[in-house]
Amino acid sequence: MDATALRALQAPLKDQYRSTPDAAVITLKAKGSLDDTSIACKVETGRALAVAGLHPATGGSGAELCSGDMLLEALVACAGVTLKAVATALEIPLRAGTVSAEGDLDFRGTLGVDKEAPVGFRAIRLAFQLDTDAPQEKLDQLLKLTERYCVVFQTLNHRPELAVSAAKA
Repeated sequence: MDATALRALQAPLKDQYRSTPDAAVITLKAKGSLDDTSIACKVETGRALAVAGLHPATGGSGAELCSGDMLLEALVACAGVTLKAVATALEIPLRAGTVSAEGDLDFRGTLGVDKEAPVGFRAIRLAFQLDTDAPQEKLDQLLKLTERYCVVFQTLNHRPELAVSAAKA
């Protein structure tokens, strides 16, 4: 897809969202079911069933997916798609590229070993390796706009309002 095709694809959506802002607000959903035989949660991905379980550092076997890895994978996927869309829109040629994310966790917090240890990632690093001849100022602009428009990055960077509830089935 080139910049013209991308603009043509997105133009009616942008027009609709400008004239009817409420149309731009949608609710994405995820659903999972608790496994009755092990400490795992079966997450419906829309394409397949992903089974998440405990990370080996918390006693898991490693056979199931780790939700922390899944968070980083979601960041990589979103950032990669966003970067590709921005590069297309700005007509920045990319021959190839990779996206990687890594995050630091202290499992003492998760396991309740140390009440002062944080639960969750204390640092996340996102990196791109791009095969391009684009000048540095174009790459700087590409990175700035990718960061700005990546939904997962911005969600992690600006904590959304969170709510938790439980009800009997």
